[in-house]
Amino acid sequence: MNIQHIRNATILVHYAGKKFLIDPFLAEKGTYPPFPNSLRQDQKNPLVSLPISLDDMLKDVDAVIVTHLHLDHFDDAAKNALSKDIKMYVQSEEDAEEVKKAGFHNLEILAKNTSFNDIQLIKTKGEHGRGEILKYAGPVCGVVFKHPSEKTLYVAGDTVWYDGVKSEINTYKPEVIVVNAGNNQFFEGGSLVMDEKDVYEVYKTAPQVAIIAVHMEAVNHWTLSREELKSFVKEKGISTNVLVPDDGESYTL
Repeated sequence: MNIQHIRNATILVHYAGKKFLIDPFLAEKGTYPPFPNSLRQDQKNPLVSLPISLDDMLKDVDAVIVTHLHLDHFDDAAKNALSKDIKMYVQSEEDAEEVKKAGFHNLEILAKNTSFNDIQLIKTKGEHGRGEILKYAGPVCGVVFKHPSEKTLYVAGDTVWYDGVKSEINTYKPEVIVVNAGNNQFFEGGSLVMDEKDVYEVYKTAPQVAIIAVHMEAVNHWTLSREELKSFVKEKGISTNVLVPDDGESYTL
């Protein structure tokens, strides 16, 4: 497989001969207002430009996976840029109804036994924060990719570390895990996605796995930088296990 980190949670996954686009956040730099009640109120989202052209990104995409409908995972630019005929996977009937309103009609709801051709796509659990903030953050999911010719891939989505993530790792035994690790948060409510300690828990649960940390430095409410995460994993002696890509960087695994 090849995984290219685009920006925020947007990644391209080349897997068993197919090209998947996950969580497309495609607007030009500075298109949207900052998320409120959080850091950097003087900076508009996205904070950074796309590292590659839309044409290159969207060329030959076979399917799109949207883990949830927050702006930084599926935005107006994505709705306009993507073909309305493209195969799209979402987490629920509720999300499907919203995506249909944008004109998309080739939709499927992820489940435990979903497949795209001969690639198995398994919906996984996630919690977009801890405690009271969960009521406001709403439901999210991740996805496991399985195919006989490929390593098993687990894209965790917008989740913090909790027993559900540990259970998914123990159940599916992925060999590659993508985590959203910018420790994004508002002034109240705590982490919405993983911080460095959460990433370390992922490592301790799956110490032989390649962990790719994304969702960093792209929207105004991030609090964990790439350099801070790199320093942390270096101190823990796990720099070879935890990869922290720049926007546009890719890995063949």
